[in-house]
Parts: sequence; C-alpha cells; structure tokens
Amino acid sequence: MADTQYILPNDIGVSSLDCREAFRLLSPTERLYAHHLSRAAWYGGLAVLLQTSPEAPYIYALLSRLFRAQDPDQLRQHALAEGLTEEEYQAFLVYAAGVYSNMGNYKSFGDTKFVPNLPKDKLGRVILGSKAAQQRPEEVRDLWQTCGDLMFSLEPRLRHLGLGKEGVTTYFSGDCTMEDAKLAQDFLDSQNLSAYNTRLFKVVGQEGKSHYEVRLASVLNTDPALDSELTSKLKRYEFQGNHFQVTRGDYAPIIQKVVEHLEKAKAYAANSHQEQMLAQYVESFTQGSIEAHKRGSRFWIQDKGPIVESYIGFIESYRDPFGSRGEFEGFVAMVNKAMSAKFERLVASAEQLLKELPWPPAFEKDKFLTPDFTSLDVLTFAGSGIPAGINIPNYDDLRQTEGFKNVSLGNVLAVAYAAKREKLTFLEEEDKDLYIRWKGPSFDVQVGLHELLGHGSGKLFVQDEKGAFNFDKETVINPETGEQIQSWYRSGETWDSKFSTIASSYEECRAESVGLYLCLNPQVLEIFGFEGADAEDVIYVNWLNMVRAGLLALEFYTPEAANWRQAHMQARFVILRVLLEAGEGLVTVTPTTGSDGRPDARVRLDRSKIRSVGRPALERFLRRLQVLKSTGDVVAGRALYEGYAAVTDAPPECFLTLRDTVLLRKESRKLIVQPNTRLEGSEVQLVEYEASAAGLIRSFCERFPEDGPELEEVLIQLAAADARFWRDQAQEAPPGQA
Repeated sequence: MADTQYILPNDIGVSSLDCREAFRLLSPTERLYAHHLSRAAWYGGLAVLLQTSPEAPYIYALLSRLFRAQDPDQLRQHALAEGLTEEEYQAFLVYAAGVYSNMGNYKSFGDTKFVPNLPKDKLGRVILGSKAAQQRPEEVRDLWQTCGDLMFSLEPRLRHLGLGKEGVTTYFSGDCTMEDAKLAQDFLDSQNLSAYNTRLFKVVGQEGKSHYEVRLASVLNTDPALDSELTSKLKRYEFQGNHFQVTRGDYAPIIQKVVEHLEKAKAYAANSHQEQMLAQYVESFTQGSIEAHKRGSRFWIQDKGPIVESYIGFIESYRDPFGSRGEFEGFVAMVNKAMSAKFERLVASAEQLLKELPWPPAFEKDKFLTPDFTSLDVLTFAGSGIPAGINIPNYDDLRQTEGFKNVSLGNVLAVAYAAKREKLTFLEEEDKDLYIRWKGPSFDVQVGLHELLGHGSGKLFVQDEKGAFNFDKETVINPETGEQIQSWYRSGETWDSKFSTIASSYEECRAESVGLYLCLNPQVLEIFGFEGADAEDVIYVNWLNMVRAGLLALEFYTPEAANWRQAHMQARFVILRVLLEAGEGLVTVTPTTGSDGRPDARVRLDRSKIRSVGRPALERFLRRLQVLKSTGDVVAGRALYEGYAAVTDAPPECFLTLRDTVLLRKESRKLIVQPNTRLEGSEVQLVEYEASAAGLIRSFCERFPEDGPELEEVLIQLAAADARFWRDQAQEAPPGQA
C-alpha cells in the first residue's frame, strides 16, 4: 500500500456543482453563448494534461477508452471477476476521478503525485481484460505499457512537480534547471515576450552549447500563414552565448477546437464588447499572441455586469516551478444577484477602504479603476482545479491602468468549503460549533476583501522604455528606510518575471493579509449584514480559520527539498508565523494526544487580543510586503518572505514535528462533479451527474461525445512528439502511436 500522502482515500468527499436555477433563468441565446464558451473551455483544458507530466496524456487516454467501452457499473462486474475486492475497485474509481478532476496525476492543490491504491498487477488484469482491450487490444496494451509503471512510480523525483532534481514538470524539458529558467526569462524580457503561453525545451549540441526552443501555444506553426505582430519574433537568436529559437504551434490541434467554439460563441454575444473580446481571443490563440489576449482582456474588463461571465486563456502561474508560465484555464458562470449586490456595495466603498491600508498614498494606484465584482454560479471550470474567487486579468500593465474584475464563485464556496464537526481538526471543542456556524459567512467576507482590495490594491513603480517614471523620484519616500526610492521595474519587467518563484505566494499572502486587516472594519461587516456580536464572531472565525489554515499548510511543505508546493498554503503559513511572532498569547499551537492515542495539536486564538496585538503586527508586515513589491526590491522581498516561510523544528512550535501530525490527520480536498451542456437541435440542455467518483467519471465520458477518441489520439501524438525531452523520466511513446 502506498504512503497515504500519495493516494486519494476511498471516502474522499465528492460534491456536485449546483447551477440549475441560474441556468434555468438564462434566455435561449444566453444558453447558446454559455454552451459554446463551455465547449471552448473544456477543449482547452485538455492542454493541462500536456502541462503536467509526461505520462498524464496517456493515462487520460487509457481511462477514457476504458470507461467509454464500459461505464463504471459495467466495469465493476469485470473487475470483481478478475479478483479485485470492492474496496480495490472503489480505489480505482477514485483514482480515475482524481485524474479527471486534476487534469493529470498530480494534485492541483499541492502538486503532489497520487497513485492508484491497489496492486498494479490487479489493475493490469482489469485493463487488459476489459471490453476496450477486446475491441482494440494492441492500442490498449501499448497505452498500459507506456504509462503503467509511471502511474504507480513513487521514485523521489516523481513525487512532486518541480524543476531539475526537485521534481517533474512538462513546462520545461527534463534537463532544464532553475538556471535555465532564469536565463530564458532574461531572454524573454529582452524581446518583450511574455512567458504565459510558452514552454521551454533544451537540447545540448555537439559543441556543448545549449540550444533552447521557446514554444508558444497557438493554432499556427512557425510558418507565418497570416501576418501578425508576432511574426518577426519567430526566429533564431544568440543570447548570452546560447542559441534561442522562438517557435509556435504548441497544443495546436487542441487550440484549434478552442478557436472553433469561440467563433461560434460570437454569434450569440450580448454586445460589442463581447464580440471584440472573442475576436481578440481568437487572434491570440491562432497566432500565439499574448498582446492579442491583453486586448481581449481590455474588452472583457469593459463588459460590465454580463449575465454570462467567462474568461479563458493561459492564466495562473502557480504550477510553473519558476512562476511565469500560465496553466490553461477557462470558466463560464452565471450571476448570483443577491450576493453580487453585497459585493457592489463593497466596490462602492473601495476608495475609502483603500485609504485605510497601511502604506503611504504614493504606493497606491493613481486612480482606483472601479471594477466589476460579482458572485457567480459556475457552469464550467476547466483546468486543474476550481478556486473560490478570482481577480483577473493577471497582466500588471492592464491592472495598473485599465483595471480588473473580481468574481466570487458562490456555488463552489457552498460545496468545497463546507465543514462537518466530526472532521474538524486542530480546534478546541468550544470553538467547533462557532466555527461551523460562521466559517461560510466569514469566508464570503475574506474572499471579497482578498480579491477586491487585496489583489486590487497597490502600485508598481515603473520606468518605461522611454525612461519616464510613473512616480516622482524626488519626493516619494520609502517608509521603511526614510530615503528616496532606490529600485523599480524596468521596461519589460513584470511582478512575475522579477519575483519569479515567490511571486504567486507573496501576492496571495499580501491579499490574505489585506482581508484579515480590513475585516476588522465595522463598515465592511455591515455591508455583508453583520453587526454587534455576529460581527465579532465573523472576525474571530475569519482569523481563527487563517491560523488553522497556516497549520494545515504544513502538508504542502517538502522537508527533503526545503520548499513549498502550494502558493496559497505557503502564504497562510507565513501569516501564522507573523501572528505567532506578535506574542502576548495572541496565537498558540500546542501538541496534544488525541482520543485515539495518536499525536494531535490545538490552535488557540485569543479573541480579546486580535485588535490590540494582531492588528499592529499585521499592519507592520503588510506595509513591508507592499513597499518591497512596489519598489521591485527582490533581494529584501525574498529575505523577508523566505524568512517567514522557513519550516524548522525549533521550539516552541517545532513545525517539522507538527507536520507529521498534520499528515497523520489530513483530509483530502473534495472532488467536484461539474455538469455538461448538450445541444439538442437549437436548444441547450443541462446534464447533471451524481456526487460520486462514478458520477465524475461519467461526466467526463460524456464531455466530448462527437470526437472523444479523436482527441485522445491527438493527446497521444502530442505527448509522443515531445517524449524525448523526458527520456529519463518517461518511456518513449508506444510503436505506431507517434
């Protein structure tokens, strides 16, 4: 049996997203718009398989062929006949559901590999004796031979996503190191190219020189069938003694499907903003142009209050070990009007609330660009996981000058973050009922503040290509040093490119800290309908939840590599450290022994000291985070952040020992079953599935009814074409499948 860190338990929570009522209220035209955007998102989401591990596309293809030939109930009879127990077959269903849910065999939240919790030889018998194998024996056998060993392997390097010796990633070829990633970023900056839609492949030539291919995601390949602003960039370069070549066409057949449905969605757009947005997205995906995606994002920002909201592209950089490349993501959702009204009131108060943040006015944007902030019921969220809220676009230049949008995903919050008393760990008994009562409402407040005033605040000091500054060098003073500003962002530099490996976590920490800091404001709590004792309970549970999350975060720390595998959880641990450092008994973490005789722990938060001790400590920390971000001071920023993020066994907390306790009592993240939309004549139907591993599998088996086998063949071919780049980690593609 595998280490529990690397399996998904049979009793893992599974929930279905409920968007039935929101979908019912859509007009026929809005349903068609949502349907085609959903199809574009689901097709594009397949690219995540190619962004995760060398074997992920093969595993997906094998599972899909298996369950297309026999649904989970039919396959169960065969599996039991082959000698599997009910528990072993359920373990296989959970594994398959996990692969579909994470779009690969690594957890989207934590980047840890998960393997089937049953013997490999038993699973092999089920696969090779299945109906799929009877129909196409050679194909199924070759797929199993290609991915079977890697599906189960827990060799140290394969346990986590990472770069070089730290793990596996397919954003980079297997021989790339962090030094290669830094060199490539310098090259991209020199050419004013974004890393968001790229992968990096390295080959060492006979002369010993490194040759790097920077490959952009697009429909078109290197041959410029259409002229664009990007065409002149597609060539060979000499850079710092190394060869670089910029190419395009990554994931081309998949991206083609995305483009086809974006084109179809245009016919049902509600206004010109949506039409122009989709036209620019089509241009972006066709050409491989991030600049076109930025233009599309401008129109998206201008499309205020749509009934059907969506966003699509290479968005979040959490899973790139270097922190610059975006994972494909696409979502489609409908507005929840009641909660959106509260967020609109928060937006109306934003300019006043921004003044309460603990940094000088010069460190805030020159003008607050009033964003859209809506609560949405998700219809489709394609990618490796579903967040609770989003603040996008991530492009620094747009955020500083054009604005952004915030969305809270209401039906995700309702199912993904619900807590059961018997499964609550590390809390005092007297806190549990209060925690269950107020966790949901307090999380609504935290998400609202985190997205709108966390990610939406703060200015970056920039010198443009003409040498002009967006701040007054003579008068702006650094509040930490009392001196003039000594550092800033040069033309072509971004927050992600400059702070790279810590950028995502640092920014999440800043946003979480803003949420904790501003939730103390009575005006904020009144907007959400909380006053008096209820308001105090919301504050207490919000802070308690963050403290508990900081302890739970230790699951995502790898002692062997001394690194963190999840940006949000690292951020929460850092906040726990800040509040522990505040002293005076504000927060304590105490090892105990549970009723089962095993190690346990309790976190305590003294609610009487939140304002007197917690607030000043958070204020000092938050000001330092913002000043170092604004000035682009990477050296001091790293020293501050990595200092707090360090995990040691030093007393009194002994975090490494506590990590063992956290792993002992951890609960796996829930799997989310999403519906499908089906076009029947000119009408769009919503197809829902049961909240189980089998239901999740069925949803994916019915996701691509017209071209499922063709898509799997495409994935196999794309994986095989690049298999040589991971020879030491993955087997070559099976014969006849390249």
